[in-house]
Amino acid sequence: MAKRTLAAPASPAPATPPPPNAAPAAYKRLVGAVSFSRFQAIVGTLAGIASVVGATFSLVEFVRGSNTGELVAIVRTAGSRGSVTDAKIEVLTTQNTIVATLTPDATGRATQALKEGTYVVHVSHPRYAAEVRRIQVMSRQTTEFTANLRAGSSSTIERAVTDGVGAVKRALRF
Repeated sequence: MAKRTLAAPASPAPATPPPPNAAPAAYKRLVGAVSFSRFQAIVGTLAGIASVVGATFSLVEFVRGSNTGELVAIVRTAGSRGSVTDAKIEVLTTQNTIVATLTPDATGRATQALKEGTYVVHVSHPRYAAEVRRIQVMSRQTTEFTANLRAGSSSTIERAVTDGVGAVKRALRF
């Protein structure tokens, strides 16, 4: 019988370490290729490109122009800070053409983008007297107004009857 000898397991061959100056040499090659003046030229070119792009966007906005503004209507009850959420806000041209009909949100605010110009805003609610305002909307600006609705009716029939009864009372001195 032949005798076998067990050999010790072979250890992996040690990895050859990188030369001691390999990393600094690569860094020197990269940095050495870009001089300070070349670096300045690259940064200056990038800054110039950013400047031209920004100027172009500004010019496009200027040329295109925006002739719209924003209307913000706030509807409250007169004498209190309570908001009227179910009021009807009609935005009309000066020739009485309806441009928009708005309903205030929970805070009593309603917003609408409008072309620059003069508008008539009619705010009405069945339990309050109507309020009519003439407003001017300017380009790229917000026009805000607060309508303070007073107790009464905005119904024309009810208002006519109330005015008629009031006139009769005054005539008969009641």
